[in-house]
Amino acid sequence: MTDFTFQKASKQRVKARFAIDGPSGSGKTYTALVAATALSDKGKIALIDTEHGSASLYSDTFNFDVLELDNYHPDNYVKAIEIAERQGYDVIVIDSLSHAWEGEGGALDLADEAAKRQKTPNSYTAWKEVTPLHRKMVDTILNSPAHIIATMRSKMDYVQEKDGNG
Repeated sequence: MTDFTFQKASKQRVKARFAIDGPSGSGKTYTALVAATALSDKGKIALIDTEHGSASLYSDTFNFDVLELDNYHPDNYVKAIEIAERQGYDVIVIDSLSHAWEGEGGALDLADEAAKRQKTPNSYTAWKEVTPLHRKMVDTILNSPAHIIATMRSKMDYVQEKDGNG
């Protein structure tokens, strides 16, 4: 049973949890590394890279260790975060969290696979398998003893219009 006792509020040192959203090439990784450097007490920054090693382009500007993921199953994010915690990193950058949703092995792939296994393929009911995995990943991020910075890709709409030159 839940204890419904009020206690005196007090300041506690909380860990940062934030996301940086933007289109490809907008500076999300660089900005995340600037923030991670500012947040890092011990100078130990772990970067979970889903962008095929692109974060390492900043290795001459920032001090961080990298782990590259090539399958974006939510459990792989959980494992990477847990390993970074055990190794004492005080800041974890996830570059990019978008792949956990739409990348190979991510939530959308898992839902499609689950729908195909059902007697009557139904994408709505397939989510009952995927939602707990995704929720576990989110809970791991929220409960981490490290600061967590995630980058996420936003999509851009393009409109082609005729101007005076055709």
